[in-house]
Amino acid sequence: MTKATDLSRPQPRAGVMDIEAYVPGKSGAHGAVKVHKLSSNENPLGSSPKVVEAVREVAGRLEFYPDGSATRLRESIGEAHGLNPANIVCSNGSDEVLGLLAQTYLSPGDEAIFTEHGFLVYKIYIQAAGAVPVSVRETEERANVDAILAAVTQKTKVVFLANPNNPTGTYLPFEEIRRLHAGLPKHVLLVLDAAYAEYVRRNDYEAGVELVGNAQNVVMTRTFSKIHGLGGMRIGWMYGPGHVVDAINRMRGPFNVSAAAIEAGVAALKDRAHVDRTIAHNEQWLAWLSQELAALGLRVTPSVGNFVLIHFPADPRHSAEKADAWLSERGYILRRVAAYGFPDALRMTVGTEEANRGVVAALAAFLKS
Repeated sequence: MTKATDLSRPQPRAGVMDIEAYVPGKSGAHGAVKVHKLSSNENPLGSSPKVVEAVREVAGRLEFYPDGSATRLRESIGEAHGLNPANIVCSNGSDEVLGLLAQTYLSPGDEAIFTEHGFLVYKIYIQAAGAVPVSVRETEERANVDAILAAVTQKTKVVFLANPNNPTGTYLPFEEIRRLHAGLPKHVLLVLDAAYAEYVRRNDYEAGVELVGNAQNVVMTRTFSKIHGLGGMRIGWMYGPGHVVDAINRMRGPFNVSAAAIEAGVAALKDRAHVDRTIAHNEQWLAWLSQELAALGLRVTPSVGNFVLIHFPADPRHSAEKADAWLSERGYILRRVAAYGFPDALRMTVGTEEANRGVVAALAAFLKS
């Protein structure tokens, strides 16, 4: 590493080179005849045909800048979820708005909390703001409200919580979220990352809309990448109190959501049937995968998302690393999650029927090898 006192070239500010860059899941497998990408929690049904039509239409007018306020998209989100568009900020994926929240509400020396198996970008954005990342232990791969509250200090300014969480697929019932909020100082911002909210089929779950609507220190972030199959479009959004929206709008870029993304998002929200098909597909195959993988003797963390976390035995012959290599050779690309604190596990997206059955069959052969 170049020393900060080296004046022979520009130097990044202190702390930047301490950040571990985010490494996305693999997208290919050398030598495989057919590849099933199950590493990024993408929608196996793809995006709505209405989205494809909308994007084609936009392609004829790409010389024009998009609406800097993404008005049509905010209004469509508001209509779909019963929200005031004035309390919505659209972004280049939910990652962008998470980063903007860190930049806006964290200063050097501040602390921000996240759970030990939480989304890796939380730590990255906290460090990028010059603040101190505070990782809180989970209990049985699930966020622990008491542990989070115990970690709060006078320096705490933000709490990031993915609900459901990635890569575990676990969630907190909304009564627990309310208990967490009630225990936080009023000046601490609670960020509820609900990227997988649409997949949850539990009566005690709520994404955070009601809490945001009645609090001054809570925001909810969402994405079009998962349920709507628009990962390549990079569309995210935040719902929050007016004063947070005002602050974030001062920090974000003036044209942070492209014209194609705006129209794609509007079209996706109009196709409820596509969303319903996606939910039904996931509900069927999430249960099937969990059952079949357990039947192979593998532990699967109970998931409410569109993925499963598969734990492999300590036996070095059948480690997660060797399972990953075995699957990759056969065209099945899963996600290594050692960086999330799971060196002996792989995360698998719920895929097509062909992909799901293929992975189970391949793992059955691997465990017998």
